[in-house]
Amino acid sequence: MSAMRRDIGVAALGETRLWLGTPYRHQASLRGVGCDCLGLLRGVWRGLYGDEPEGPPPYSGTWAESAAPGTDPLTEAAARHLVPVPGPLADLAPRAGDVLLFAFRRHLPARHCAIATGDGAMIHAHDGAVVAEVALTGWWRRHVTGVFRFPDVPSGRRGVAESDLRPGRGAHRDRRVDGEQVDLGAPPWRR
Repeated sequence: MSAMRRDIGVAALGETRLWLGTPYRHQASLRGVGCDCLGLLRGVWRGLYGDEPEGPPPYSGTWAESAAPGTDPLTEAAARHLVPVPGPLADLAPRAGDVLLFAFRRHLPARHCAIATGDGAMIHAHDGAVVAEVALTGWWRRHVTGVFRFPDVPSGRRGVAESDLRPGRGAHRDRRVDGEQVDLGAPPWRR
């Protein structure tokens, strides 16, 4: 594992821990004030890179919400901005700072996300509670649909502006996971 990969995972977990105790608020993303699971992920992104690469669309607070047939908006957004972790989910051993996506029924798209602590636990926000660290139990593991990592931060940089994530600057398309080049294709503003 490269030092950069280890550092971004540790940095992501550090940013996530700052949100512990934040009350649940649907579609919010303000540390200490309120957030939902996506708001937590968005806040950690801002803490690591600065501006968010895109704003979230309106979304329902219920897990039973269904997306348009054949779509999975949360997974699709994660694939645009995060680095997918390859391998079978049955062998799930998330590292500190990994982003976990969950679906609560096999036929439904992902509707929940959390950030792994790397030691058999995760930090997440859910209705009726505060952002908390909980065990990544068998029930949660059975519902994981995807694992992603935050992209590397360019050397010596923190708080990357949105314009720095455009392909011409190399931060969006040219991502590395453990020293291996990963190309996720054109970002949404180029499609």
